[in-house]
Amino acid sequence: MNKTPFSPAPSASRCTPLTAGRTIVRLLCTLMLSTAIVACSSRQQESHESLLLFEEGSYPHACYYKGTYYFTHQSQNDDIRLSSTPDLTHLPDVPEKVIFSGDSMGLYHIWAPEIYRLHDRWYIYFEADDNNTDNHQLYVIQCEGDNPLHDPWTLCGTLRTNAEWNYGIHPNVLEVQGKLYLFWSGWPKRRVEHETQCIYIASLSDPCTVSSERVLLSRPDYEWERQWINPDGSRSAYPIYVNENPQAYLSPDGLKVCVCYSASGIWTRYHILGMLTAQANADLLDPSSWTKSSEPILVDDDLYGASNICIVPAAHPDSTFLLFDALWDDEQQSMHRSIFLKSIRWSPEGTPVFKE
Repeated sequence: MNKTPFSPAPSASRCTPLTAGRTIVRLLCTLMLSTAIVACSSRQQESHESLLLFEEGSYPHACYYKGTYYFTHQSQNDDIRLSSTPDLTHLPDVPEKVIFSGDSMGLYHIWAPEIYRLHDRWYIYFEADDNNTDNHQLYVIQCEGDNPLHDPWTLCGTLRTNAEWNYGIHPNVLEVQGKLYLFWSGWPKRRVEHETQCIYIASLSDPCTVSSERVLLSRPDYEWERQWINPDGSRSAYPIYVNENPQAYLSPDGLKVCVCYSASGIWTRYHILGMLTAQANADLLDPSSWTKSSEPILVDDDLYGASNICIVPAAHPDSTFLLFDALWDDEQQSMHRSIFLKSIRWSPEGTPVFKE
């Protein structure tokens, strides 16, 4: 999978782009300073506007534990970086610490790390390869102590998802009714003339061990999931149809499982969010337990390519935060991917409401 973005010429897209480019970003930065306390404080959050955190960045992920948010995102280097803060709006001001590097282990293209507190231990799941992206595997590291910023991390190894080979990207973990499940994106088979990325699930016997066969939950069947060519004709080297970056959540009442995922090529202007749902008491390894939305989900009317999300609880029990990355255009109509924060709510049906 080619994750290098193109810089297409200006053209219309399904999602409305930011038309003022960097000027808007600067205004958003000013807005962040002036409204952070009102919009994103630890008190009840009323505003549902998206707040710019990082002008350049992707794949944000955070875990809330004992009053602190632990935050990571995709690094430009082959490493994993971690920061912490009691207030997500302060993320741009807190230092990052490199807690894991792939240099000494021959790991390259370390992408999309996610941090979890599972079974009273800290774990980070990520993807990497041997410098050939066709050989992507799912990895997990474990913190040897209780302080993820200062205690050492060790590599548990790969999460082998099928016997034929171990291509996989974007590992995500959810505990449902005492059982651990792994979600990820992978290929049904090795590509020849085109590539298809699908969403899979498997059970985990512990945070480091896959204990079931993989089960296909979603493949890119709808037109909005199969976009790989930009309006100006720029494209990947071959057709790539994409379902990737699954993010699984329990509804606040614990009755429903919601899996949001990214669809269509991340290098295009059509990258967007899809959703799968199932009842929490259903057999989650049975594909018939899941319902797939036939329409994509918009996160923000003023941003496009908004996906790669992370839902995290706020300090206030009635609030929920959404971290996500999205695209905007500068004055030269070149695309930039930035990280944003906003407040969301849950619908009576147990699904997240990303925009009002």
